[in-house]
This record gives sequence, C-alpha cells and structure tokens, in this order.
Amino acid sequence: MAAMPNSHAPDGVPDVSTVWLRVFLEVARHGSFTLAARTLGWTQSAVSRQISSLEAALGGGPLFDRLPRGVRPTEAGRILVPHAEAVTEALHGAGRELAALREAADGRLRFGAFATADAALVPHALAAFRARHPRVRVSREEGLTPALLGLLDAGRLDLAVVSTTGRAPLEAYELHHLLDESLYVAVAAGHPLAGRDGPVRLGELADADWISGSARPGGTLLDTASRQGFRPRVAHVVAEWTAKQGYVAAGLGVALVPALAAASVRPDVALLRVLDEDAPARAVYAATVRGRAPSPAALAFLAALREAAARVPGR
Repeated sequence: MAAMPNSHAPDGVPDVSTVWLRVFLEVARHGSFTLAARTLGWTQSAVSRQISSLEAALGGGPLFDRLPRGVRPTEAGRILVPHAEAVTEALHGAGRELAALREAADGRLRFGAFATADAALVPHALAAFRARHPRVRVSREEGLTPALLGLLDAGRLDLAVVSTTGRAPLEAYELHHLLDESLYVAVAAGHPLAGRDGPVRLGELADADWISGSARPGGTLLDTASRQGFRPRVAHVVAEWTAKQGYVAAGLGVALVPALAAASVRPDVALLRVLDEDAPARAVYAATVRGRAPSPAALAFLAALREAAARVPGR
C-alpha cells in the first residue's frame, strides 16, 4: 500500500514506497518524465503522480526542476539518488539470494572429503545442510586429496574438502579456508609421557617407533618431524585410523593424530598436543574449480562447513 503524504514511521524514517524510488531513479537517469514513462511502460501522468507522492513523503520539497526540455534533479534530488540506488540494489541482492536459496533447496550436491575430515567436520556440516535443504540430492566420495582434486577437475564433484598434507598442488583451485589444524601425538595410556599436561616437542619422541600410513614420512603428517630436526622411524605401516589406535594402545609405537580425528580417540590412548613453533601442521580447505561458479547447493554446503569448522577443538 502506498504511504499517505508526509507519513512517517514511529522512528521518524519516511514511509517511502520502493516503487516511488524506482520511478524516481528512472526519471533522474533519463532527465525526462516522458522517457521514464516509456521505459517503465506507464503513462506520463502516472510517473508524475509517483514523483509527487515521493516528494510529499519526504517533506514536500521538489526533487526535480522542470526545464523547457526535460527535468533536472534539485539539490534534494541529487542527495536522494545514491540512497535510492542503495535501497534498490539491496532489494535486488535479496532477490538474488532468495532465488539461489530456492535453487539450492531442489538441487544436487556432489562433494568429496579426506578421511579425517569425514570423522568430525563433514558429518556436522552435512547434518546442518540436510536440515536446511532436505530435498537436495547428495552424493559423497572419500579419498586422498590428489584423488579428490582429480574428481573435481573431471566435473564429478562440485566441491572437495582437502588438506595441505601430501603436497598436493592446490594453486590451480579456488580455495575456501576452513581451518588450520594442530597435531597431537597418540601414546599408550601407560606411556611415560601420557600424564604430560603441556605440549610436547616431537624431538622428545625421536627414538620412538612410529605408526604411519606410509613407510616414507615425506608427504604425510610426519613431515612435521623434519621441521623439528629428526627423521622418524616408521615401525608399522597401518592405513586405517582405528587400526592405528589398536597398535598405539598395545604399546607398539606412537602416532600423529590431527585435530579433526582427536574426538574419536579410544580411552586407552592418550593424546599429547604437539608444539609446532613454525606453522600449523596443515591447513584444510574446501576446493572448487577456479573459473567455474559453484552451484547454490555447493555454496550452501560451504557455509555449513565453515560453521562446523569453527567448532573443531584444536583448530
């Protein structure tokens, strides 16, 4: 409903119709009521009435000087122009976001993640996403970062949760930072360091047997050891995290645990925070293909990932 002349909201803000602002901007752009009416598909008298209503709502002063040919904004009109543009652009932006939300609600999401992200970060994000967008068709892949990037390049994923572990070439992708992850050392509950309150330096465990997913420390979390001056001795190569915990609990060695997996540690294993003075052990990103606009569903899932990442302990 159009406002009555000189009507104001209780806080003193003029009660202005957005239709009036749209008409005002068209007149200001064209410098003519006739051309503005033609653009809008209205009559000139209808445009004139809208401008009169806007002038009355703003206090009654003229917004345009009537010239022999066309019109020109008065000082009041010139002041109003950027404000009217801001209001209309904000409404257009809201419309675009609402349209994207509607599209996300019925779309498709294909994403991938590395294993420890699947332990805590992804489930929380996915639960929140499904609650907001229950009709989206979701498919998921799990794998190492290089394999996930390959699926992303091939167009088989919309988004991949990846990490800097493994030295994968991330520069070619659009990276959305989620968190910087600290590391823990898992030791048996009876290990001499198990009761340590403060952080440990990896050098204190230089002589320990290590349990790792690879016999070669390079390109794994054990790269952190090289920054602290030693090459760890990998005694057991164990791929699955649950199996690694079994080896640690039995006293067969120690293992590095990223913060994303810390919550799933069994009770007969103790975690010691690693003191890494140089930099966080690794960064975790949501990657998309550079130059390819993410789908509305992917953008909505990215927002859920960021919310979940903010709640990860040890980030």
